[in-house]
Amino acid sequence: MIPQEVIRAKRDGQVLADGDIAEFIAGLTTDKVTEGQAAAFAMAVYFNGMNIAERVALTKAMRDSGTVLNWDDLPGPVVDKHSTGGVGDTVSLMLAPMIAACGGFVPMISGRGLGHTGGTYDKFEAIPGYAASPPMDKFRSVVRSVGCAVIGQTPDLAPADKRLYGIRDVTATVESIGLITASILSKKLAAGLQGLAMDVKCGNGAFMPTLPKARELARSIAKVATGAGLPTTALITDMDRPLADAAGNAVEVAYAVDYLTGARREPRMHDVVMALCAEMMLLGKLATSQKAARAKLQAALDSGAAAEKFDQMVAALGGPKDFIADPWKHMKKAPLQVAVAPLKPGPVTAIDTRAVGMVVVALGGGRTRPQDSVDHAVGLTALAGLGDVVGADRPLAIVHAQTDAQVATATELLRAAYQIGGRAKPERAAVLDRITV
Repeated sequence: MIPQEVIRAKRDGQVLADGDIAEFIAGLTTDKVTEGQAAAFAMAVYFNGMNIAERVALTKAMRDSGTVLNWDDLPGPVVDKHSTGGVGDTVSLMLAPMIAACGGFVPMISGRGLGHTGGTYDKFEAIPGYAASPPMDKFRSVVRSVGCAVIGQTPDLAPADKRLYGIRDVTATVESIGLITASILSKKLAAGLQGLAMDVKCGNGAFMPTLPKARELARSIAKVATGAGLPTTALITDMDRPLADAAGNAVEVAYAVDYLTGARREPRMHDVVMALCAEMMLLGKLATSQKAARAKLQAALDSGAAAEKFDQMVAALGGPKDFIADPWKHMKKAPLQVAVAPLKPGPVTAIDTRAVGMVVVALGGGRTRPQDSVDHAVGLTALAGLGDVVGADRPLAIVHAQTDAQVATATELLRAAYQIGGRAKPERAAVLDRITV
């Protein structure tokens, strides 16, 4: 395989052979393929696309560039969920222990937040002592004993994807359906899964802002994953508003604890959590119907079994043994908590969800570069939702900040993110579509 010939073929719109794709991707980890050649390849794919067979080959090649986990020794199905990212997307924190309480195993390898979206990895790092990057043998041990473990990506899983993504990020080739599909699925295939529920966010706070584009990505993921041997169902969920009324790291962990213990469960969040969990139950053959799956999941919540699994996972990965009883006893609180009133009273008719996420970034709770540090204590709570009537007695949100200057900046950005009064958009369901092969 000569790298420039593979680039030339894709540049000219040809369909690449599986072997050429495999050799090109292998070259990313051996330096046989240069950064310039990888950038040219990504640009050729960006403009000319890849068919499903090429996407399957690319996904498998990136999977095979590193370690591929095997869970044949586990007594139950190994399933997982992945989200394209949003604001207040706390689903993973509840989903993993719920599935574990129903007999499944969830080895969830999560990512850090970047841009306006929060990262599950960062949220768990808000828990003191929690080892979000444990050795692989520890990860396997916790999955086996507890039923779930949520950690960050390890360097030996799909390393070719990490290199290619870094090149795409600086060459304006991120927004390629084929490359996005392979990037997401290579890591999930490397995790040794037997079933995947995909959450494709759609709306002004999502990577895919329109329903047609979200459907295109969802279909690509479902087809490629299944073609690569990983049965997958994709749900398209609404991100025209924050999913939770909390956005940040520690505040979202506390939100998840409230959900698991039954202190409160917002209807839209519950809809998304139950829908994704039910798909995982069906994929893992832990239930024979949606109705049966939801009944088992609700029982796991009502009995406290799911909350207990969360507590066990936290303790097993080095966190406090009594975390769920009082999360704020252990997590750091921001010293300032200030309610932000709107400039005028009235109903909320639109929310710029991406802008809300960027408020958290401005507070220091997110990052714009991978190397940026994160303040886990800052964030937003009591976020107003669409249709809420805000004013002196109902703020837009409560800002959790370190300094008065941060509060001032967050106040200005938050007010600009909310439309008060005027014509409201029709309310959308939390789950917009279900895509299967």
